[in-house]
Amino acid sequence: MPTISNANTVQTVITTFEMTPGTCQDLLDELEDAYENFISHQPGFIGAGVHVNDAQTRIANYSQWERREDFQAMLRSDEMRARSRRLHELCRSFEPVMYDVVASYG
Repeated sequence: MPTISNANTVQTVITTFEMTPGTCQDLLDELEDAYENFISHQPGFIGAGVHVNDAQTRIANYSQWERREDFQAMLRSDEMRARSRRLHELCRSFEPVMYDVVASYG
Protein backbone atom coordinates (compact mmCIF):
# COMPACT_ATOMS: atom_id res chain seq x y z
CA MET A 1 0.00 0.00 0.00
CA PRO A 2 1.42 3.43 -0.90
CA THR A 3 2.30 5.78 1.95
CA ILE A 4 2.78 9.45 1.13
CA SER A 5 5.57 10.86 3.27
CA ASN A 6 8.65 12.95 2.59
CA ALA A 7 10.50 10.56 4.95
CA ASN A 8 10.06 7.74 2.39
CA THR A 9 12.98 6.79 0.20
CA VAL A 10 10.71 5.32 -2.48
CA GLN A 11 10.19 6.43 -6.06
CA THR A 12 6.78 8.00 -6.69
CA VAL A 13 5.25 7.89 -10.16
CA ILE A 14 2.10 9.80 -11.09
CA THR A 15 0.62 8.90 -14.46
CA THR A 16 -2.20 10.92 -15.97
CA PHE A 17 -4.48 9.66 -18.72
CA GLU A 18 -6.81 11.77 -20.86
CA MET A 19 -9.72 9.99 -22.53
CA THR A 20 -13.39 10.29 -23.48
CA PRO A 21 -16.14 9.10 -21.15
CA GLY A 22 -16.86 6.36 -23.68
CA THR A 23 -13.44 4.75 -23.23
CA CYS A 24 -12.94 5.40 -19.50
CA GLN A 25 -14.21 2.01 -18.32
CA ASP A 26 -12.22 0.17 -20.98
CA LEU A 27 -9.09 1.98 -19.84
CA LEU A 28 -9.85 1.19 -16.20
CA ASP A 29 -10.28 -2.47 -17.13
CA GLU A 30 -6.90 -2.48 -18.90
CA LEU A 31 -5.21 -0.84 -15.90
CA GLU A 32 -6.80 -3.30 -13.49
CA ASP A 33 -5.59 -6.22 -15.59
CA ALA A 34 -2.11 -4.71 -15.88
CA TYR A 35 -1.80 -4.26 -12.12
CA GLU A 36 -3.32 -7.60 -11.15
CA ASN A 37 -1.48 -9.74 -13.69
CA PHE A 38 1.79 -7.96 -14.35
CA ILE A 39 2.81 -4.69 -12.66
CA SER A 40 2.18 -5.75 -9.06
CA HIS A 41 4.45 -8.79 -9.59
CA GLN A 42 7.43 -6.75 -10.76
CA PRO A 43 10.53 -6.31 -8.60
CA GLY A 44 10.38 -3.13 -6.53
CA PHE A 45 6.63 -2.55 -6.82
CA ILE A 46 5.17 -1.25 -3.54
CA GLY A 47 1.60 -0.19 -4.32
CA ALA A 48 -0.67 1.98 -6.43
CA GLY A 49 -3.97 3.82 -6.52
CA VAL A 50 -6.17 4.74 -9.47
CA HIS A 51 -8.37 7.85 -9.43
CA VAL A 52 -11.04 8.94 -11.94
CA ASN A 53 -12.54 12.42 -12.26
CA ASP A 54 -16.33 12.89 -12.20
CA ALA A 55 -16.55 13.54 -15.94
CA GLN A 56 -14.65 10.32 -16.71
CA THR A 57 -12.22 12.23 -18.92
CA ARG A 58 -9.11 11.85 -16.74
CA ILE A 59 -7.48 9.11 -14.72
CA ALA A 60 -4.65 9.74 -12.29
CA ASN A 61 -2.55 6.75 -11.26
CA TYR A 62 -0.26 7.03 -8.23
CA SER A 63 2.33 4.29 -7.77
CA GLN A 64 5.37 3.73 -5.59
CA TRP A 65 8.50 1.75 -6.34
CA GLU A 66 11.52 0.84 -4.26
CA ARG A 67 13.88 2.32 -6.84
CA ARG A 68 13.66 4.40 -10.00
CA GLU A 69 15.40 1.57 -11.88
CA ASP A 70 12.66 -0.89 -10.89
CA PHE A 71 9.99 1.28 -12.49
CA GLN A 72 12.10 1.87 -15.59
CA ALA A 73 12.78 -1.86 -16.01
CA MET A 74 9.03 -2.59 -15.80
CA LEU A 75 8.30 0.07 -18.45
CA ARG A 76 10.94 -1.32 -20.80
CA SER A 77 9.75 -4.91 -20.58
CA ASP A 78 8.15 -6.45 -23.68
CA GLU A 79 4.98 -7.13 -21.68
CA MET A 80 4.54 -3.50 -20.61
CA ARG A 81 5.43 -2.16 -24.03
CA ALA A 82 2.58 -4.22 -25.51
CA ARG A 83 0.22 -3.08 -22.76
CA SER A 84 1.24 0.56 -23.33
CA ARG A 85 0.27 0.28 -26.98
CA ARG A 86 -3.23 -0.89 -25.92
CA LEU A 87 -3.48 1.96 -23.42
CA HIS A 88 -2.55 4.46 -26.13
CA GLU A 89 -5.40 3.14 -28.28
CA LEU A 90 -7.92 3.92 -25.51
CA CYS A 91 -6.85 7.43 -24.60
CA ARG A 92 -5.77 10.72 -26.11
CA SER A 93 -2.59 10.74 -24.05
CA PHE A 94 -0.89 9.35 -21.01
CA GLU A 95 2.27 10.40 -19.28
CA PRO A 96 4.11 8.76 -16.38
CA VAL A 97 6.23 11.24 -14.41
CA MET A 98 8.56 10.48 -11.48
CA TYR A 99 8.30 12.69 -8.41
CA ASP A 100 9.94 13.16 -5.04
CA VAL A 101 7.61 13.83 -2.10
CA VAL A 102 8.78 17.11 -0.58
CA ALA A 103 5.97 17.50 1.98
CA SER A 104 2.88 15.71 3.25
CA TYR A 105 0.10 17.03 5.47
CA GLY A 106 -2.54 15.51 7.68
